Amino acid sequence: MYIQEYQINFIQNEQHKALFTLDPLSVPIPQQAMSAQPSPCMNPQQQQQPTEQEKVYQWINELTHPDTRETALLELSKKRETDLAPMLWNSFGTTCALLQEIVNIYPSITPPTLTAHQSNRVCNALALLQCVASHPETRTAFLQAQIPLYLYPFLSTISKTRPFEYLRLTSLGVIGALVKTDEQEVITFLLTTEIVPLCLTIMDSGSELSKTVATFIIQKILLDESGLSYICQTYERFSHVAITLGKMVIQLSKDPCARLLKHVVRCYLRLSDNTRARKALGQCLPDQLRDGTFTQCLQDDKSTKQWLQMLIKNLEPGAPQPLGADPRQIGMSPLGP
Repeated sequence: MYIQEYQINFIQNEQHKALFTLDPLSVPIPQQAMSAQPSPCMNPQQQQQPTEQEKVYQWINELTHPDTRETALLELSKKRETDLAPMLWNSFGTTCALLQEIVNIYPSITPPTLTAHQSNRVCNALALLQCVASHPETRTAFLQAQIPLYLYPFLSTISKTRPFEYLRLTSLGVIGALVKTDEQEVITFLLTTEIVPLCLTIMDSGSELSKTVATFIIQKILLDESGLSYICQTYERFSHVAITLGKMVIQLSKDPCARLLKHVVRCYLRLSDNTRARKALGQCLPDQLRDGTFTQCLQDDKSTKQWLQMLIKNLEPGAPQPLGADPRQIGMSPLGP
């Protein structure tokens, strides 16, 4: 009995330290922690009220059981605190359970029969994956396992029903969490995949919120030197991006959205840092960005007005190649706090 008490107290007092020493694909979280067996020394009230940490352990354990997984997904999606990602990634069978939730939805994509209940459930799983993607201790392993590729079928959907829109938006959120870190390994990985054309399609025909996140992802790719070189490497890639941005500007002139316009202008500004792209933009930049169409929309947005002024100046004949600070540091992070 004393040994059992010692084990339980050790887990309760040292669980944070122990969780961060585990490696991916390690042993399961100790069953004592999962079951939260009460010590005989506890009074009845303490025994009936497990701590929040013990509840998290229990829900993680329940992810591996089909009968309890749905409730566990819902509860854990509300508990995306900083320490949750390593617990999810290092616990036995959890990542497989989350991927199973994703794969189970594939048959409902074509033909498009996804229900609201199915969408909510898989989006709870995606929310947990976003937690893993954004954490510095699990991000590299997340990329090495190529988890984002499981989300691309969702980004390829075209149905405009709410369940599908919610699914696309939440999937974009996972990719957005990756690129927000400004890490080279993230951009290197994404450029080996089909994320650019997928985002461009959503920018062309998605909802306003989905367009905003998709444009943010393209912006982050462009702000990386390898991303800018990749998109400007061929005329086909550049023209696809430029045409899509041009369509968005025309649409925004009719139905303004300051936040979306902010990302569009920033993408144009970054493209102008490439010599060949700058020459092309001099001829194809939409007139609405030159003639003051968005003056009222941007009257309270100093950073976007500054970007637009820099863009117009870069496209003037004989303008020098921009030099100076890291382009990622110009202005505030669009999805930052």
